[in-house]
Amino acid sequence: MPIRMHFLKRIVDLLITLILWVYYIPGFLLFFLPLYLAAFIFSPNREIAFQRLNHLYLRSFFFIVRALVPGLKIRVQGAVTSVRSSVIVCNHLSYLDPILLISLFPKHKTIVKGIFFKVPIFGWFLKTSGYIPSSAGGMASSGIIESMERMGDYLSSGGNLFIFPEGTRSRDGKLGRFNDGAFKIARRFGTPIKVLQIKNTNLLFTPGKFLFNTCNQNTIEVRLIEDLNPDYKSDTFSISGLVDQVHALYI
Repeated sequence: MPIRMHFLKRIVDLLITLILWVYYIPGFLLFFLPLYLAAFIFSPNREIAFQRLNHLYLRSFFFIVRALVPGLKIRVQGAVTSVRSSVIVCNHLSYLDPILLISLFPKHKTIVKGIFFKVPIFGWFLKTSGYIPSSAGGMASSGIIESMERMGDYLSSGGNLFIFPEGTRSRDGKLGRFNDGAFKIARRFGTPIKVLQIKNTNLLFTPGKFLFNTCNQNTIEVRLIEDLNPDYKSDTFSISGLVDQVHALYI
């Protein structure tokens, strides 16, 4: 790429990135914070109200992303948005992945790094939304146990729990080792496992980079690649076997 074109691309990337971050933070405070405060005061179920507002806020964010990045397409398989009452597992390529899934599911929970719950205001939003803190204690941690006490009712009422079993973003696009927490939760509550695949979010917002890549043609895809209903009571069932089965679907 000629030096001049490369410079212009960096300028465009910077401008669009700044616009997106301005919407993401000050725009949230201006347009959505009053709705959250109203939901906190008046809603009979703050958790569900906050989840729906998170969903609407992030849908609006991706609407703006598509408007500002003309070479970007986002394709979501219809079977994905119809998922209910399931544990969802998905590969993890970019910071965009969790907020993209929140934008697809009005009633959702996910596991978030425990350190974020200690951030003033942001941690309050996470807790009120019913998100679950991860910790070094894994499934035995107090935050996980407390959340799991209500998870059965939540899932049976149509809510989804989505988890990235790799635990962190892939830095090179290759699939990492899976943790088994999502699969243990699915077994505990006897829920289906929906296996999603996300493609190309890392091409828009690359791990380790501050700028969005806005001058490239790119298609982000979200697909349901498997719908599993394991026989958890079978004598031959094993968590490790289920983990290996799902991991193999991405290869």
